[in-house]
Amino acid sequence: MHENRGLGKWVAGKRSKWITLLVWIVAAGLLSALLPSVNNEEINNAPNLSDSKPSVRADAVAEREFPSGSDIPALLVWHKQSGLTESDLQNVQKLYGQLAGEPVPHQTSVPPLHQLPLPALKGQLSKDGSTFVSPVFFGKQADVDQLKEGIEQLKEQTKTIFGTDPFATDNRSEEGLSARVTGPVGIQIDATGLFKNADVSLMIGTVLLVLVLLLLIYRSPILALMPLVAVGFAYGVISPILGWMAHEGWIVVDGQAISIMTVLLFGAGTDYCLFLISRFRQLLKVERDKGKALLGAITGSSGAIAMSGLTVVLSLLALLVAEYGAYHRFAAPFSIAILIMGIASLTLVPAMLAIIGRNSFYPFVPRTPEMLQERAARKGKSVPPASLKKPSNWIGRTVVSKPWWILGICIVLLGGLATFTTQIKYTYDILSSFPKDMESREGFATIGEQFTEGELAPAKVIVDTQGKSISLDQTLGALPYIDTVSEPQTGQSNSQIIAYEVQFNLNPYSMEAMNHIPDLRETAIQALSDAGVADPDDHVWISGQTAEQYDTKITGERDTMLVIPIVIGLITLLLLLYLRSIIATVYLVLTVILSYFSALGLGWLIVHYVMGADAIQGSIPLYSFVFLVALGEDYNIFMISSIWQKRKHMPLKQAIREGVGETGAVITSAGLILAGTFAVLATLPIQVLVQFGTITAIGVLLDTFVVRPFLVPAITLLLGRWAFWPAKYEPVREPIRGTNE
Repeated sequence: MHENRGLGKWVAGKRSKWITLLVWIVAAGLLSALLPSVNNEEINNAPNLSDSKPSVRADAVAEREFPSGSDIPALLVWHKQSGLTESDLQNVQKLYGQLAGEPVPHQTSVPPLHQLPLPALKGQLSKDGSTFVSPVFFGKQADVDQLKEGIEQLKEQTKTIFGTDPFATDNRSEEGLSARVTGPVGIQIDATGLFKNADVSLMIGTVLLVLVLLLLIYRSPILALMPLVAVGFAYGVISPILGWMAHEGWIVVDGQAISIMTVLLFGAGTDYCLFLISRFRQLLKVERDKGKALLGAITGSSGAIAMSGLTVVLSLLALLVAEYGAYHRFAAPFSIAILIMGIASLTLVPAMLAIIGRNSFYPFVPRTPEMLQERAARKGKSVPPASLKKPSNWIGRTVVSKPWWILGICIVLLGGLATFTTQIKYTYDILSSFPKDMESREGFATIGEQFTEGELAPAKVIVDTQGKSISLDQTLGALPYIDTVSEPQTGQSNSQIIAYEVQFNLNPYSMEAMNHIPDLRETAIQALSDAGVADPDDHVWISGQTAEQYDTKITGERDTMLVIPIVIGLITLLLLLYLRSIIATVYLVLTVILSYFSALGLGWLIVHYVMGADAIQGSIPLYSFVFLVALGEDYNIFMISSIWQKRKHMPLKQAIREGVGETGAVITSAGLILAGTFAVLATLPIQVLVQFGTITAIGVLLDTFVVRPFLVPAITLLLGRWAFWPAKYEPVREPIRGTNE
């Protein structure tokens, strides 16, 4: 407690408040000037799977033995409803002749379509003659910007040769020729473009939402701007620090991480600011000296703010144990951002409050009853009774009067919603996360309609025959989920290694196709075993997008099973150290976990039945868990801290009633703002962010309006003295009347 008072005097004293403000201004200015911005250090093609994963090992074998087939294809989908003409195909040949002679940047090869006779090209058309698919191969090491540069030049050449722009033509047009870029290159470019385009709109949307909500809730323009200023200064420090760390190669950041970090910063950062500001406003109503009121606010709230921030930081750091790259890359940027934002909440915000004082709340300035009387006397008026009346606290009164009813209703509601999690279906299909009018998704849809979806991303089955006579093409072709099998290819450096390219007769990005990868592998292993190859398990590799997504699924499930217990363990330990109560720690953790499953269940109902999604992205449960459990515990910590402080000098029932009433307004406003910032994600054209934002916003609202005000206080009251076990509890038996009844 004395340390907190020391902190208050250090950051918000008469002189130190200006020093604190100056330090933040200089820090943000110098760091931004001297270090690179995090946005300039994005790497959006960083691998998500380690070198030890089967699909990655298979890619390495394919690159070594079949280098001509290891490049990544851009599939050009040419389509005309009335049918492609000879002139259209001749223009395609001209394009490929030009690409063969003068490759676009980072292009490695093209098939010799310009050397084929027209009848051969016509034989590759769809059955109705409306569609033709042609690949262009690019280097595997090219990043997204380089791939985009190559594709843009390819499109310019196409416009010159065709005389029109088929890439801008509606692919449902009756007469016009349309072209779309899909395949791994098109998908990669579109995925990155979505996140890049989302950054600016997300930032603007989040800032406007927070500003509007703060104005509506607190009706003070200065107060509404204060958290945004704090977040702005914090971001001015966070961005260059993360940019510097990324530039040095210590961390990797991508567009998705930066987008979500921005939302987290505004949501959680505003919450921490409001925890302090609300306490300051309460004390200004009973303390004439604004300095003493601010010192008391820092003393009373800094512990809860620091604890809340530490909970989130450590929970996010738990993602460092994840093997999947996208999860692992979230850990450092997110935890560093919250740490710096927490520091800003405990230093910069108190300094600004000390400088502006009561006028921070203008025009509704909080004053003590005596100050209200004096002000009214100067104006020759009397103080309206409403100005002295304490706010209503019906939630606190309801909880302490009917705890069993409250507990039962909350358990039934949250438990009922949680049961819907058993109905959730998951997908790892990145294309399903794109808008339907996105170029790569339109091209994929056309391929699926006119040919077979498996053509978009064939799998490569590679076997080391060890000199044995093996013919796998018929065996693989007989599998019910395989459409076609290529002729065998012989390895470049090892002639005993043979590869077959297989096309699924279903969507290669679907869960069904992914689940066939183990069976495909077992089929190849069995064939090697029957031929007498020793240790056949070590001589089969499967590469391709489907195999990669299968490894993504397995790795993600492994990370989920590991990270969730670690997060629960860390939060449990922190709560135990802070509250020194085993019982309270247990039920606080359990209520937040119940809230998470409820949010996931309700989120599925909305995403599936309202938004029309057949499945949610496989990464959503882990992301939502880490954020909801960590952020949800913030509100519990802030409220329970108030109850813990009050029960030292009043009966527990009264402490709960007043604690719920005292923290209700700030937690409600903080919860609305945090939920709102996550809901902004649902406005973006990226399904994975829509689903994540929706489910997380639902979870925050459940914590704000069900768990914090009703469930946790009811459990605390019903447990009584046991809620503090094993800490010593000395009940205050004397009833104190005239309080917030």
